[in-house]
Amino acid sequence: MDELSDLGFGPFFERQLQLSPGAGTIPARIAAEHRGAYEVWSAHGTSAAQLAGRLRLESDEAGLPGVGDWAVLRDEPAPGRTAVIERVLERRTVFTRGAAGRGARAQVVAANVDLVFAVCGLDADFNVRRIERYLARIWASGAQPAVILNKADLCADAAGRVAEVEGRAAAVSVLVTSALHRGGLEAVRARIERGMTVALVGSSGAGKSTLVNALLGEERMATGEVRAGDGRGRHVTTHRQLVRLPGGGLLLDTPGMRELALVDDEGLDALFGDIAALAAGCRFRDCRHETEPGCAVREAVEAGTLEAERLEHWRQLEREAQAFERRHDERLRRQCERRWGQLYDEAARLRRWKGGKE
Repeated sequence: MDELSDLGFGPFFERQLQLSPGAGTIPARIAAEHRGAYEVWSAHGTSAAQLAGRLRLESDEAGLPGVGDWAVLRDEPAPGRTAVIERVLERRTVFTRGAAGRGARAQVVAANVDLVFAVCGLDADFNVRRIERYLARIWASGAQPAVILNKADLCADAAGRVAEVEGRAAAVSVLVTSALHRGGLEAVRARIERGMTVALVGSSGAGKSTLVNALLGEERMATGEVRAGDGRGRHVTTHRQLVRLPGGGLLLDTPGMRELALVDDEGLDALFGDIAALAAGCRFRDCRHETEPGCAVREAVEAGTLEAERLEHWRQLEREAQAFERRHDERLRRQCERRWGQLYDEAARLRRWKGGKE
């Protein structure tokens, strides 16, 4: 049996159970998801689970449970029996991204995580702008952000890379590791306390699964080679999975991401705190920092106290977030129109039937 506190259960979720007493009050954490089938962890151990039919019909994609979610089971799990998930508890934190493709929808990457490490390799794939993008989404998730610069054995100036990241992300811890050679793991492990859930996010080939294996002390996760030309890797991890770490704590490994699309501008002020502070001194509250008079942000660029490249990256991320929100709103509008059109057609058929015309 597992102690619920060791699985990350706390007062936030306990209060939700107390508000809905009665049948179906067995809390369980989603540890893995395989095409609609779930592995859950509870005080009764590990078991298979499936959604109740009502929950499957009523939930849209964002409302379906993801790895890291806390759910409520209908009955006590038993050997050889698939448990039924009655409902999903409200998330304390949630890391999302824009799903790949043209459709504007948010995809849940990690739920109820306390700390998220943005992992980037110190090889040909190093990209500080990509790290900024990940940090923006981590701040927006409500989790604590940190950075792991992996593959230190492939970099002649790791200290310089650390300084570059720290200059772009104030107040964010930057750790250096060589997961392949088990270097720097003590600093990572020291950040993970019992009952804490930690996630690793990053691009393919950053070495996340190698890090997981190093922290576990065993080769549990599949790893793959990266291309010599650009350091990019293949998607070796194909699904999200919670794993228990020796000494306590849970680790959520995620598939590598070819891209991380922003779904909103939350997190940008935390990441670009210097720009947000300067913007408070602009003449106009809704200043876009482009051609408006009295713009404190552009004055800082002209004075050399703010890098023009940093301002341009802020603009790029904000434009991307706003474009996603516009596409999402349009998608919802079209869905609503189709739904009302279907209802109108059904009402018309009903009127014709009542009139004896069908």
